Amino acid sequence: MRVQPAGAPERLAQVDALRGFALFGILVVNIGVFSSPFYGAGMADPAYSRPVDLAVRWLIAWLFETKFYLLFSFLFGYSFTLQMAAAERGQAAFTPRFLRRLAGLAVLGGAHAVLFYQGDILVTYALLGVGLLLCRRMAPARALRAALWLVVVASLLWAVLGALAFLDPAPADYAAQYKADALSAIEAYRGTIGSTIAQHVKELAEAVWFTVLFVQGPFVFAMFLAGYALGRREALADPWRRPQALGLLCALGLLPGLAGSAAYATAALPSAGAAWELPGLAADLLTAPLLSMSYAAAFLLALRTRPGARIGGWLAAAGRMALTNYLMQSVVCAFLFTAWGLRLFAAVPPLAAFGMAVAIFAAQLPLSAWWLRRHAYGPVEWFLRALTLGARPAWRRARAG
Repeated sequence: MRVQPAGAPERLAQVDALRGFALFGILVVNIGVFSSPFYGAGMADPAYSRPVDLAVRWLIAWLFETKFYLLFSFLFGYSFTLQMAAAERGQAAFTPRFLRRLAGLAVLGGAHAVLFYQGDILVTYALLGVGLLLCRRMAPARALRAALWLVVVASLLWAVLGALAFLDPAPADYAAQYKADALSAIEAYRGTIGSTIAQHVKELAEAVWFTVLFVQGPFVFAMFLAGYALGRREALADPWRRPQALGLLCALGLLPGLAGSAAYATAALPSAGAAWELPGLAADLLTAPLLSMSYAAAFLLALRTRPGARIGGWLAAAGRMALTNYLMQSVVCAFLFTAWGLRLFAAVPPLAAFGMAVAIFAAQLPLSAWWLRRHAYGPVEWFLRALTLGARPAWRRARAG
């Protein structure tokens, strides 16, 4: 499916499809945060602790959590090299362009975090994007080594913190305090738009900023560097030149990735105890990049099959306007679960929340394809491109012929 504006260099549909694939995984995780104050807390949800609820949460933690934002971050780094090449072709200064783009991401991310979703990652991308800009002349091999060291060192630091957790267990009243905070969050999200925004600000100030910057941040930047390195080598321009390499990458990362994620998912169960959460997280942070690599390699191999190519065509349209879809997912979820709309927060079981994620993304696929048949870019992508270029890009697609 051709989705690029007339006269533009041919887009890499496989990169867009990968981005769409990552977008679905991110939604599956994010909707858990939208729907329950107990999501990812390692504590039993008083309303939804049946075996099926625990099984769904375990499966999502095993197969989805911490995997897809890494893939999305890798593609950000890869696209960074495509933007560098576009600036060079246009004989334009790249640094001012990219800084304007990062400023736009920061503004969008800040508004997104306060109004709709406190777990926003766009502000983190904007901050770490400055670091990526400083690394734009780094040799690809050196960037890959730096990414590897960053993953290993950050994971080891969390493993040390996990070991210390056994020496300094959670206070006896931790569970009671968390439940009190959860009840307060339920009241806020079911209250008014003002109380919803105030709760977002409260959570951002108390905990979310730390999680996004110090848990996700090092691994986001590592994947930026990995994407930059492979982008410099044009690894995704034709990834099927060596299908054996894709198969090998898939095989190498699959078992350790699944094992580390299983440890993480099991440690997060209420029955495991709070002391096991950080060791489980450390195991997952170390191995999640391997599983993300396996997912990406398996997905690229699947694109060469007839069913995979058809699915990839739909995903490519969603991935082409990934920023619009990412923000729209939050708007829809905020409408479903908070005072912006239906106030279903803490009133939907995990399996139903997963079904909602599937339904939202299924609706975004044809909507994205419909939009891009008529427009050159997604709405938010158009705004960001105008800011990046300092000029008004085409809004409608040029008619063929």
